[in-house]
Amino acid sequence: MRKFIIKVNGNSYEVEVEEVGVAKEVSRPASQVAAPTPAPTPAPTSTPDPAPKAAEPKEEKKEVVVSAGQEVVEAPMPGSIWKIEVKEGDTVKAGEVLLILEAMKMENEIVAPRDGVVASVNTTEGAQVNTGDKLIVLD
Repeated sequence: MRKFIIKVNGNSYEVEVEEVGVAKEVSRPASQVAAPTPAPTPAPTSTPDPAPKAAEPKEEKKEVVVSAGQEVVEAPMPGSIWKIEVKEGDTVKAGEVLLILEAMKMENEIVAPRDGVVASVNTTEGAQVNTGDKLIVLD
């Protein structure tokens, strides 16, 4: 029996753990390991290649211009914009939710870093964003 002290959210818990067995490492000599066999490749056909398609236009991110005195709210992590709570011209207080970013199945509230007015919203609901993308500009 082994004893551990575990801290969770500032609370200490004493935990006793019982050993149930010994782990063993099993290995085979290299001569007994079967090498993977490659899958047979189909013979090439004589059908002509289809004409190449035009590349689909990628969604371009517009350049965000920031003036002196403005503050940019950036994406803290990659994810998708689930909901935008503000629009241009809205007055916001520090800590107010600006938008919700979904990342790894979790909804993360992106809040205003200070009081201000929303100068521009540079994303849309459903858009994929990367860390550092400029989402909102505050005056």
